[in-house]
Amino acid sequence: MNILKIITISTLTLSINVMLAQLPSTGVSSSNVLDGVYVKEHIPTKMVVQYTHLREADVMWSKRIWRTIDLRQKQNHPLYYPLKPLSDRMSLWDVIKYGVIEEGNLTIYDLGLDADDQFREPVKPTNGNINDPNFKLRIQSFFGVETSVPKIYQLNDPDVINGLANPGDPVTDANGLPVKFDTVVEYTTEEIVRYEIKEDWFFDKQRSVLDVRIIGIAPQVIFVNPVSENIEGFKTLFWLYFPECRYVFQNFYVYNPQNDAQRMSFDDFFWKREFSSYIKKESNIYDRDIGRTWTGIDALLESDKIKEEMFELEHDLWHF
Repeated sequence: MNILKIITISTLTLSINVMLAQLPSTGVSSSNVLDGVYVKEHIPTKMVVQYTHLREADVMWSKRIWRTIDLRQKQNHPLYYPLKPLSDRMSLWDVIKYGVIEEGNLTIYDLGLDADDQFREPVKPTNGNINDPNFKLRIQSFFGVETSVPKIYQLNDPDVINGLANPGDPVTDANGLPVKFDTVVEYTTEEIVRYEIKEDWFFDKQRSVLDVRIIGIAPQVIFVNPVSENIEGFKTLFWLYFPECRYVFQNFYVYNPQNDAQRMSFDDFFWKREFSSYIKKESNIYDRDIGRTWTGIDALLESDKIKEEMFELEHDLWHF
């Protein structure tokens, strides 16, 4: 009986280790080699800490804020690096790609013709099949730039096998023109320079706290005009619903410069407000952002002014 129990426990332990080896950020490589002294299982198996229940009657005051997280700032580097995925951590952009393309657990929202952030146009398969090739191609188009590239001969092409062409030579049609095909050149982590977040600040009188919850997050790249080849600001790729993102962000490590054994998840990183940002917009009657009225240093001063007003309001709420 004891031998049977030992065998059962050993089998169960082996099964758990195999299961953990398949999870991201465990420190186990794709060849099932442990790159470390122990399997990292705290963050990869972590459960989401649910938000405190909130009633409308408990909200005395609220304000919607849009922020910009510039990844070129040193404090935001944990979201930007590493540029290529490691066995135990990856950048936020690679985490988003993993959640959308590989796991299929994240829904991306198209900006639409109005280029807004209202989550009006979720990108979902029309036939309900997430493995549909057309749907996968559409999803990939949000993560890169659609372009046409010349087709080249591969080693297994009949013309190469018959000695009529060499591998790497461009394929031409009957008129001698190069044959091209449509593909998507994916954005790399290095090209994602900013994130925009939409959040709600509110005062909960039941708990007597000024709290904040992130509603959405959107990656941005530098926009280059394809005609003039000039840089013309930033391009927002898509929006993600942040409460849905938390279930993916919680299972990936964020780098801790002080201690490799005490790392937080991306969900912890946003919950603890470890990032640096500036306010781009606050809710207003015209639905205008700061950049429509102020530019340069004046825009930054207006952003700081909004921060100061919210800081003062938190203290003045006790006199309402």
